Amino acid sequence: MLNVKTPDEVYRLVAQTPFVSTPVQMVPLAQAGGRVLAKPILAGEYVPGFHRSTVDGYAVAASDTFGALETIPAILEVAMEIQMGKSALGPLRPGCCAAIPTGGALPQGADAAVMMEHTEDYQDGTVGIYKPVAPGENVIFKGDDICPGKEVLAAGCTLGAKEIGALAAMGILQVPVRQRPRVAILSTGDELVPVEQLPGDGQVRDVNGAMLAALCQSLGAEPLTCGIVADEAGCLETALEQALVQGDMVLISGGSSVGSRDATFRAMEAQGPLLCHGIAMKPGKPTIMGSGGGKPILGLPGHPAAAFFVAELFLPSLLARLTGQHLRRYMFPAKLAETVSANHGRAQYMGVRITGTQEEGFMAHPIHGKSGLISLLADSEGYFCIPRDCEGMAAGETVYVIQYS
Repeated sequence: MLNVKTPDEVYRLVAQTPFVSTPVQMVPLAQAGGRVLAKPILAGEYVPGFHRSTVDGYAVAASDTFGALETIPAILEVAMEIQMGKSALGPLRPGCCAAIPTGGALPQGADAAVMMEHTEDYQDGTVGIYKPVAPGENVIFKGDDICPGKEVLAAGCTLGAKEIGALAAMGILQVPVRQRPRVAILSTGDELVPVEQLPGDGQVRDVNGAMLAALCQSLGAEPLTCGIVADEAGCLETALEQALVQGDMVLISGGSSVGSRDATFRAMEAQGPLLCHGIAMKPGKPTIMGSGGGKPILGLPGHPAAAFFVAELFLPSLLARLTGQHLRRYMFPAKLAETVSANHGRAQYMGVRITGTQEEGFMAHPIHGKSGLISLLADSEGYFCIPRDCEGMAAGETVYVIQYS
């Protein structure tokens, strides 16, 4: 019999099980995008390294502009012009200003900048200031962004464009990241044939192998396709042993229900403890999760749609345990386009198509069809969950849609 756990209980098991982390490696900044940061990054310098203007206009001592009005402007001598990428030739004298572009370095003695729109050039070496500025106005001071010793990026963050920009600003050329998890993928079933082979009667192509490999890649992992294994305990046990040597975790699709030929759970038991055998969800109830040598093993149903939903739900958390990644799942509200019934006692996950806009509101259209049809899955853009203690949801109710990884 299946020892069924709820999805939340499975998430807690994943969080509590001591899996082996992937090693730390140094990669060039240009290759760090999409990787998981292994150690916190502390700043070693000031960013910016000088006081700079945020507007085109004039660098000033703010006190020289106090009381300025359109009818009675403050008249200042233009003492110098700041060039981009160069420092001022000298300090700013009282009663003077310096023409400055956006990003230009403030001269010593200036503590603010006046926008060009609030000035008038009298063409005699002086300008009129029509609007006073406060100290620090229109200026970024040295270290306002980053100062030495500040933690700029935390370990576990995924390095996207903005994080790479922060590293570049600090001059960091080599980045400590976690090695991409290697996920060994096994497909079981005597009815399976390779994708390139034309199936005969009673045969189907190995959809799950290619699908799971693509999902692993989208999650920042390296898939290792180990091919098709006969649905027999001895063959699967040998294949699983080899997969655990090659990979940091293993995905097995097929052979996870209850029956005389269901070899997956026996092969997994031979490698280490089973964390669960069955999850109270639809699709995907006969899922198995275990551990072998400190490496996670996830036994998925054979139906592609069920295998996809289980992997979509739990593979990100398992990979995060190997890399220390901080996971974030984004969801958005949508109105349900039609009434949906559910099986009491199991969390039900349903794919949806989305229409509408953020301004007018999104509509979620459930994808219906027979179990295991991969074309239905391909037609969906995300999914929502009907809780296990709910017998359905009515048209017009708000659901929270999660986009696929």
